[in-house]
Amino acid sequence: MITVLAEIQGNITSALGLLGAAIGVGIIGYKAAEAVGRNPAASGKVLVQAIIGMALAEGLGILALFLAK
Repeated sequence: MITVLAEIQGNITSALGLLGAAIGVGIIGYKAAEAVGRNPAASGKVLVQAIIGMALAEGLGILALFLAK
């Protein structure tokens, strides 16, 4: 019984961590598109920063997936 509850808690925790990462990537993409819309000349710099930010957010999501199990 206790192992089942621990497994459910781990699954919920990892799902919340991955949800947070997905929301973070969405916000980064939204803000990057907004920044390029305001200043198209800076699209290269914005793209690099957005990719780095998305990679960090995804890395935290993967950490949450493995550490919560």
